[in-house]
Formats: sequence, C-alpha cells, structure tokens
Amino acid sequence: MSEPMIGEPEAVPESLRERDQWVCWREENRDGKPTKIPVTPGAGGFASATASETWASFEAALDYTETEHADGVGFVFTDDDPIVGIDLDDCRDPETGDVDDDAQDIIARLDSYTEVSPSGTGYHVLITGTLPDGRNRRGSVELYDTARFFTVTGDHVGRTPTRVARRQDALTAIHREYVQDTERDTAPESKQYEGADDESPTTGAAAVDVDLEDGDLLEKARNASNGEKFERLWNGNTVGYDSQSEADMALCCLLAFWTGGDQTQMDHLFRQSGLLREKWDEVHYADGSTYGEKTIERAIATTSEFYDPDAGDDAADSHDAPGGVTAGGTPDDADRSRAYLAEKNRLLSERVDELEATLEQKTERIEALEAKVERLTDELATRDRETAQSHEEDSGTARETDDDSESPSMLSRFFGGQSE
Repeated sequence: MSEPMIGEPEAVPESLRERDQWVCWREENRDGKPTKIPVTPGAGGFASATASETWASFEAALDYTETEHADGVGFVFTDDDPIVGIDLDDCRDPETGDVDDDAQDIIARLDSYTEVSPSGTGYHVLITGTLPDGRNRRGSVELYDTARFFTVTGDHVGRTPTRVARRQDALTAIHREYVQDTERDTAPESKQYEGADDESPTTGAAAVDVDLEDGDLLEKARNASNGEKFERLWNGNTVGYDSQSEADMALCCLLAFWTGGDQTQMDHLFRQSGLLREKWDEVHYADGSTYGEKTIERAIATTSEFYDPDAGDDAADSHDAPGGVTAGGTPDDADRSRAYLAEKNRLLSERVDELEATLEQKTERIEALEAKVERLTDELATRDRETAQSHEEDSGTARETDDDSESPSMLSRFFGGQSE
C-alpha cells in the first residue's frame, strides 16, 4: 500500500486493540466485483472468523498491512467478547459527507465509537451488549456479534465517543425498529458479500417475504405432507443420503422453501438443527465464504418455489418439497440423484476454489523467491567486484614492495663487484 489504512492507530479504541482478535484483508476482483478476502497476519493464508489460530494482535495485523499482501485490518467478533458491530451501508455520500436520516438516527442513539467504512459510503458502529434474537439484517442495516469480522479504518466520526460504550437498551430498540419491524422494509434488497463494504460473508434477501417466526415456521414444516422428512433431517438423521453434505443440502432446500429464501433465517434455523457441525462455519472457498454460506446460496438457487402465506397451507402441502424432494421415507431415486449431483458439483467447485487459492499462494511464493534470488545475485555480483578490486589493490602493493626490495640488492652486487 502507498499509505497505511489506519493513519492513527490510537484512534481505534483500546478495548479493541488489546484483544488478539485481528485479521488482515486484501481486496480482489471476483466476478467483476471488489471482494475483501480475510488474510492471516504474517502467514498470508486465508483467515477464518471461526479459527482463532488465524488471528493475531492488533500490532501484528497492522504491521502486515505494510506489505503488499494486505490492504487493511479487521476485528473478529466472537462469543467470548461482548462486542456488537452495526454496519450501516450505502448511507453516506463520500464526496459531500451527507448522511441519510436513518443512519443519523442510529448513530445518535447508539452514541458509541463510530468510524467511516473503507469505501466511504457507510459507517461501522461498535458497542458492547447482547444482540437480540431474530433476524440480524434488513435493508442496509446489519448487526453482528459472532463469527464475522469488521474492517477497521480508524477514521473516527467526530462528535461520537472514542470508546466502545455499553448501549443495550438502544441496541434492543434499534434492532426492533430497523431490523425486526417488517413494515419498515417489506422487500429488503439483497446484498452480496463480494460487493459489500462489509468484510464478512453477508446474508441476502428473501425471494418471498414470508416473515414467519421460527416457532410458527417449524410447526408448519412439521405438519406439511413432507413433515416426516423435515423432522428426520431436523433431528440430524442422515439415513438415505450418501453423505451428511447431501443431507445438509436437503434440509437447506426445505428451509429455503419455508423461509422464502431468507438466508439469515435459514442460517439461524440450521444452527438449531441436529445437522449442525463445525464444518458449517469453516472457510472453504477462495472468496472467504464458509461451507454453510455456500450451501445456503446453492439451496436457494435450486429452489424454484417458495412458501406463499397468502395461498394458505393447502398450497404448501401440494408442493411436495423444494426441488422435487418427496415426502416421508428415504429419498427416492430422483431425489438421491439430484442430491448426488448437487454434492458432486459442490465438491468440484470446492476443489477448484482450493486449487485456485493454492495456485495464488504458490504464485506469490514464486514471486517472492524470484525477488530474493535477484537480490542475492546482485549482492553476490557486488561482492565479487569488491573482491576483485581488493585483489588488484593487493597485487599492486606487492609489486611495489618487490621493486623496492630488489633495488638495494642489485646496487650492492654492482658496487661489490666494482670493489673487487
């Protein structure tokens, strides 16, 4: 980088700097969109918001941004800290600094450390508190408290506190008004991780605005014609599937149908199921996406119909299941074939992503080694020149010494001969 992302590191609150929960990020173009890839400070490999061994201290992360392998730093939210991040996207004009009314209201009410995001088009507010249950995103407002990371710029917003303040009451109210309140935004816009100012893999919008509470949704899913299948998968039973990944996809297809394709609610529900495992939060893709995020995306992409609350439960029962999944018993041949192909495609895509990541790392390593070889070659050539020059100087000195030592001897012999 030509200049550091954080001009004044002291601007970042000490309560964040003192935690060893920092990663770096670098921006790359993926599918024509700028993407912030999480990077392990020092090592340079892909970092994960769920793998603490890929995190480092603030100082270590900051130092790594001085290399060509990182563009900035990010703070990782975990279950072990009380930090909550509020991402306000597309609410600020980077040229004029004008801010929309909703963002001004949220920032004022939270009254905690706030900074401008890397693109200059949004804000990040950091507080301490407990994120209320339910969805965590609507429109351009997102709330995170675990398994995610925020880019941190240190571009502190004047007239906001310089510390991370506890604002539980304000957080609860804002969550209710701006995120849970369906009247505010009945058709939230989808937001891709790659194009987001935010750094964590984000959730998208629902294909249909179902807006069922978790309890109501689960009840309807269990009472539908394919309720036995849903209950079996929900309890973690993978009988009839060649792998748990196929079972994961099958449950996600069912959740996609019942949630209307709401990625946030799908993720929230899947985490309550018996299929949840550590792999769900592991980064498996070069763009920093986790296995769970990609599974949800693919489930939505393969789901052609969604639950329509206005059509009544009869319509839901007549829809056997997303993607032609049959009700009850073990999956039929068509279901197994579809799940197999989906899993095969996932594994191939995953392998391609891994190979691309490996190739990228090897290319960087080769470039670094080539640069080192070039430097060592230059140093060796310089050393050879200096050695040769030193030898020449030593030889000249030796010749002068020999000439001086021979002259008296010759004169001595000459005069000695004369005297004889």
